[in-house]
Amino acid sequence: MKIALIAHDAKKKLMQNFCIAYRGILGKHDIYATGTTGRLIEEVTNLNVKKFLAGHLGGEQQVAVQIEHDQIDLVIFLRDPLNPMAHEVDSSNMLRLCDMHNIPLATNLATAELLIKSLDRGDLDFREIYKD
Repeated sequence: MKIALIAHDAKKKLMQNFCIAYRGILGKHDIYATGTTGRLIEEVTNLNVKKFLAGHLGGEQQVAVQIEHDQIDLVIFLRDPLNPMAHEVDSSNMLRLCDMHNIPLATNLATAELLIKSLDRGDLDFREIYKD
């Protein structure tokens, strides 16, 4: 499965810790991330991460395009709800596309853990039905 990982600045350390904790599961899948988040994940996990641009430079738009073309199976987007970003439109578009294309999406740690454990159990294999 192809997993997209995105984290606002205030959540980057949390994303690193999440990836350390679930490195065994993540390592079995293709990992994509916005630029800075991807670099930080690679530094602490040694996972191979395919990196897009930084989120504010168009990385979230690049993830959205991948979602539109059914090239992403799961999105973990650790958002900072207290500090809206200037590129909030890109984030909203990506969330909308996840809903439209039935892409499992987590926007907080609790849901991210549920999804990653479900992925490991095979509960998300339904995504194969949606692929061309």
